[in-house]
Amino acid sequence: MKVKLLTTISFFTYQLSVSQSEKVLHGKVMSNNNPLNKVEVINKTGQTSTRTNNLGEFSILVKSRDSLLFFSKDYFFTRLKITQEHIDQNNITVNMIIKPEELNEVVITNIKFDRVKTSQQNIDDIKLAKDAGSLEKYTGVYNGTITNGTDFARLGKDLVSLFKTEDDKPVKTKTPKTDFKKLVAASIPDDFFIKNLNLKPEEKELFIEFCDADPRSKNLLENSNILITMDFMYAKNEMFKKLKTESQN
Repeated sequence: MKVKLLTTISFFTYQLSVSQSEKVLHGKVMSNNNPLNKVEVINKTGQTSTRTNNLGEFSILVKSRDSLLFFSKDYFFTRLKITQEHIDQNNITVNMIIKPEELNEVVITNIKFDRVKTSQQNIDDIKLAKDAGSLEKYTGVYNGTITNGTDFARLGKDLVSLFKTEDDKPVKTKTPKTDFKKLVAASIPDDFFIKNLNLKPEEKELFIEFCDADPRSKNLLENSNILITMDFMYAKNEMFKKLKTESQN
């Protein structure tokens, strides 16, 4: 009886140890039935990462309850919680959604128009010039011109003078981005700040400024790695929330 009990306990202990050990998970990343190449696949829990091949396939070590992050700059950030069913299936498919194309920024400038000044003398001079140039008025011979027609040469000169600007100043100038902000914009998806760091949308820019002020952020530029950047932002998020709580109190 004791032997049977020990055998049963040993069997369940073995099954538990096997279920908790890391296993290689195979999968494929797709978008609209097309395989995606060079997608970053990050095991946030296991601190490992890999990339998909030309067929969208990947292999990575996982265990149950690990979090996998899928990132590509042209697609929305995707997160997957690994279950035992995924491990047993060992052939998962992840679908990513492409980001909409962004339009180029339009900069509006101030344009100042010169006021057109006309005196009675100018009017008289123009009338006299028209009368003197009209052969039809004095000789009755038509010279091919239209008496009250438009002087396109003069009109062109007036338009050029109207659109001359004294000082073209942009209404709004963009604040130049630092190298760290460019790194974050290119590698960290927006969902990371809301879903992973639990920040409010309006807190995102302030938090990035907070991280940029830390001299250690410059070290990330020398070794641009998504996983290291995320870990840095996780640590800074704890300090950010602590300072916010203290300021509220």
